[in-house]
Amino acid sequence: MTLVKQQLIAAEKKAAKLFQEIEARGLLLVGKTEKEINTAIFNLAFELFGIEKYWHKRIVRAGRNTLKPYDENPENLSLQPEDILFIDFGPIFEEWEADFGRTYVLGNDPLKTKLAHDIERAWWDGKAYFDTQKNITGAQLYEYCHTLANNYGWEFGGDIAGHLIGHFPHERLEKEDKTNYIHPENTTDMRALDQKGEERNWILEIHFVDRKKEIGGFFEQLMTLS
Repeated sequence: MTLVKQQLIAAEKKAAKLFQEIEARGLLLVGKTEKEINTAIFNLAFELFGIEKYWHKRIVRAGRNTLKPYDENPENLSLQPEDILFIDFGPIFEEWEADFGRTYVLGNDPLKTKLAHDIERAWWDGKAYFDTQKNITGAQLYEYCHTLANNYGWEFGGDIAGHLIGHFPHERLEKEDKTNYIHPENTTDMRALDQKGEERNWILEIHFVDRKKEIGGFFEQLMTLS
């Protein structure tokens, strides 16, 4: 395992610890706005790890806002009883990036609970598919993620299904350069080496939605673990 991958895995483990503490500290309170929860998590991350830098905007989305992909900036909703929400943070640990996303369900709504379970299972399906392919383009993996959504009875909600991750500040992820993304226009082999001849590391993100029920779920973490 390369030193880069070791550092990325170490950063992700810290991000996972942060997300565990979000629930343990009871930060997901009914009546709190998305922005209030966002600020509370920011303060918790500083308390636990001294983190002040994030390589992308911090996202907390509840209710119908869970339909919205990353690029949108919806209204600031308050968390409701029996709600669903997801959190997507990109903390930087000692100059190494993490990108971690999880979905939470308040109460026992069976459809929302199914969605939360399905996106995690689908993430592991996507990783297993990637791991079994000697050569695979971003477009092929993106198409597979869409197939997973259909198989699980949902619609895929994201314009991308992941992206490169690395040392901060990593090579800027130019929106027009689709080779940096798991995207339908990325026809480059994801296993191809970067400009320095080094292995590239990928984040896989699964965003399933039900537009009629106005709910969505999101699960994201480092895919290239081995």
